[in-house]
Amino acid sequence: MRQLHPHHWKNMTTITPLAIPDVLLITPRRHGDARGWFAETWSEKALTGTVAQTTFVQDNQAFSAQKGTLRGLHFQTAPNAQGKLIRALRGAIFDVAVDIRAGSATYGQWVSAELTAERGEQLWIPRGFAHAYCTITTDCEIFYKVDAPYAPGSEGGLAWDDPDLAIPWPLDGDPVMSGKDQVLPRLKDLGAVAF
Repeated sequence: MRQLHPHHWKNMTTITPLAIPDVLLITPRRHGDARGWFAETWSEKALTGTVAQTTFVQDNQAFSAQKGTLRGLHFQTAPNAQGKLIRALRGAIFDVAVDIRAGSATYGQWVSAELTAERGEQLWIPRGFAHAYCTITTDCEIFYKVDAPYAPGSEGGLAWDDPDLAIPWPLDGDPVMSGKDQVLPRLKDLGAVAF
């Protein structure tokens, strides 16, 4: 991935690689006046050298009423592996990406970011990562773009509470989650996954 110099996007978008540099925190600049604000949330020009060549094929939106709702850790395998660009439209989430790419130097490691509607941050999670988020406010609405359609036969997941990952979820008690997400395997039991 080509590194961009800050002056290339200083008037549009801030791009921050996380500890696993393939995962990017992308913050579009908001242009405001007395009416409110405007932001380019997806711009091929602003993201040249990063995710600009990604062809998104589907937009998804999810609503979670309760604080402490946890969705994930999800992924799709080849030939339907997905990259995701996630942002909060309302409220705030703790968003997590776990590297499950076989042979990766950061295999089994995770990164996180807080995404808020107020600040407009987005997280780019490329193929080969398991993804989850936990709502940290009530009435959260999430929007994300994906580069492959949903394919039930290719979906997989990891246990949100895998002790080997030790993700510090911002929970006050048990999470609100689906039955399916409560029975996902640990990373050590996952086996090889093709992306």
